[in-house]
Amino acid sequence: MRVGSEVYRGENVLVATGSVSTLIPALEPGGRILTSELALELDEIPQRVIVLGGGVIGVEFASLWRSFGVDVTIIEALPRLVPNEDEAMSKGLERAFRKRGIGMHLGARLASATQRDTSVAVRLEDGTELVADYLLVAVGRRPRTATVGLAESGVTLDGDFVVVDEDLRTTADGVWAVGDIVRGLQLAHRSFAQGVFVAERMAGLPARAVPERQIPRVTYSDPEIASVGSTLAEAVTELGEDGVTSFDYNLAGNARSEIIGTGGLVRIVRAVDGPVIGVHLIGARVGELIAEAQLVVGWEAHPDDIAPYVHAHPTQSEALGEAFLALAGRPLHAL
Repeated sequence: MRVGSEVYRGENVLVATGSVSTLIPALEPGGRILTSELALELDEIPQRVIVLGGGVIGVEFASLWRSFGVDVTIIEALPRLVPNEDEAMSKGLERAFRKRGIGMHLGARLASATQRDTSVAVRLEDGTELVADYLLVAVGRRPRTATVGLAESGVTLDGDFVVVDEDLRTTADGVWAVGDIVRGLQLAHRSFAQGVFVAERMAGLPARAVPERQIPRVTYSDPEIASVGSTLAEAVTELGEDGVTSFDYNLAGNARSEIIGTGGLVRIVRAVDGPVIGVHLIGARVGELIAEAQLVVGWEAHPDDIAPYVHAHPTQSEALGEAFLALAGRPLHAL
């Protein structure tokens, strides 16, 4: 394998070239138009920012800037923020953001953006006009594969993504691929786990890949969103309305959440008379709770299996425990 002027030889090659910000042809980055990479290089705290994209990257930057006192407005083409999360989490985040003074235009599409010397003017398709110091384009990330020479090496691509089998092998002998260049969740911990899995397979060790649905997801905004498994809508699509039940536990009933001053929600989704298939949380620090939820979903545990276990008081983990108790028919502080 040739990298620049260097040639490397071996039985296996692992490709993990990562991703870059997705660009919009009419919005050339630079000056007052930023990608997430350029936003991290700013040497000032702006007064006003428009964020194009209400997914994970967009809401994380919006939350961060608002914490610094920036006037932030999010533009999202879909009807809700973080549209890949459970709808209850989206609605909770929208309420929290409005309370924090973050503006939103949901179900709105960009018509144009014009750079000026000290500002950028944005016009939406409905005629709304906005002006800010910067426009952050946060509409996703794409694999960094275009200039790597993969196709010339016999690696099949699907668009910019590398085609792999269930063991993350590509169509070229001895070449494996992991991370953002493999279609699926673009998360650092997914990439780490895939890298470990491939390294173990290369070494001839027994290894098992974690199914995509069992990988935890965290949005690092204020409040945080953490989830694993199926959303309620996904579960209904897969199992039908009569095959799914769920329970929502409000963090207002959790002592530790009251102590740290956060509201929020825990939503547990289960198959009727079956295992827990999805756990979704919103609130401060809830990303720290998702490890327990991953075990529950990964081990296909029933609420009755978890209900007997004791959660320390006062901790936010009690909110998970009480939600599992309620789904097991043994509610403690919930009806």
